[in-house]
Parts: sequence; structure tokens; C-alpha cells
Amino acid sequence: MATKLHRSHDRGAANHGWLDTRHSFSFASWYHPDHMGIGPLRVLNQDIISGGSGFPSHGHKDMEIISIVLDGALEHRDSEGNVAVIRPGEIQRMSAGRGVTHSETNHHKDRSTEFLQIWITPEETGIEPSYEQMAIDTSKIGRDQILPVMASPNGGLGGVSINQDAIIYGGQVDAKTQIKHVLEEGRVGYFHLPKGSAVLGEVILEEGDGIYLFGSEILNITFTNDGYALLFDLAEKPA
Repeated sequence: MATKLHRSHDRGAANHGWLDTRHSFSFASWYHPDHMGIGPLRVLNQDIISGGSGFPSHGHKDMEIISIVLDGALEHRDSEGNVAVIRPGEIQRMSAGRGVTHSETNHHKDRSTEFLQIWITPEETGIEPSYEQMAIDTSKIGRDQILPVMASPNGGLGGVSINQDAIIYGGQVDAKTQIKHVLEEGRVGYFHLPKGSAVLGEVILEEGDGIYLFGSEILNITFTNDGYALLFDLAEKPA
């Protein structure tokens, strides 16, 4: 398997007071030609929102937008009438389709909320906007050595439904747990470590690190501290 390491300190960074954010791929004013995404995965931001703040209502079109809360609680509202609070252990998917407006705010007034914001380009454009939220069972990670599916094409493999040939695996992982994953021929991947530390082969991964994955091989990751794992298994398409 060919890999390319993406260290945490090489990510884009911005602090707006109410928002402290890190960009794994080029986003907003941060541009890096070597980090434009991979396959259909276009955005992976790790955001910390201060209490009582958040992203005000704004619009999107033809994008699969996914939120995973690491700490705190995120409040979602959109123009389709969906209102929800997302907490750790859950995943939220909004398909913008032909167009939707939404806001994402910190549900707490007196503490920060940290979450992962993910954008994936859709396979089919112009669809009706839709929303889905689901709790993810991580109880079998240590026993089975596999991460649970958080999102998959049309929900066929589990997790929330996504309008793209993309599978997202993830969850809270205990120290000394080994994770295995087979990346098939013709697929690409990205592993992100938002929390904790781990070892992939001879590579030591620290909090915030990521690694691009190319080619077919068995992926073996061992966590050296309690943490959180996020793995994307993607069709090999232009980002």
C-alpha cells in the first residue's frame, strides 16, 4: 500500500474567536496544492465552537455534508424543517441536493463543542434535499478489530445513507486496540486521527494527523492511547 502522511501541524488553521478550526484539505482562505482532497472527499475540518456561537444560516447545493460530534452537542436547523441536536456517538448527514440552507450552532451556552465537518461531492446532482441522523454502536470494536460503518452508499452497508460511492468508518477506540481494514484494488482512502495516538506500520500518528491511502492492502492500526478513529474508503475519482 502506498501512503502519504499528513501531519497535524501542516493542516490549515484559523481562529475567528468563536471558531477555532483546522482544515485537512484546502478550504476558505487556506490553499495547498498537495491537499485538495482525495476521491470525492473534499472537506475535512475539525472545528471547536465556543458556547452560544455557531454557523448562522447559509446555503449549499449538491454536496453531502456530514457532522460527527467529538465533544459537546451541535444543534442543527435547516430550510426543510429539520431541527435536531447531535451528540458524541452520533452522525448527521445532510444532502444539499438542489439547494438547502442550514445553521449549525453550539447547543451549549457555557462550554465549547468540537465536531468534524465533512463534505463529499455527490454522485447524483440536483436531488431533493434530505437529512438523516443515527447513533453508531462502537461496542464491538475491540472484539472484532473493525470500525463500525458510519455512512455508506444508500445505507446499504450500514450507517446513514450517502449519495456517493464512499464508506465512512469511525468511533471511539480504547488504548491497545488494533483496527484492521482491507482497502480493495481501485479504491483510495484517508485515515484521520482527531483524538489519541496510534501506530500504522512503522509510522507513529499523533492527534490531528492523517494519512492518504492508495492501492490494495490490509491496513493495521494499533492505538497507543484512547482516541477516535475516522477512516474513509472511497471510489478513485477526482476530488
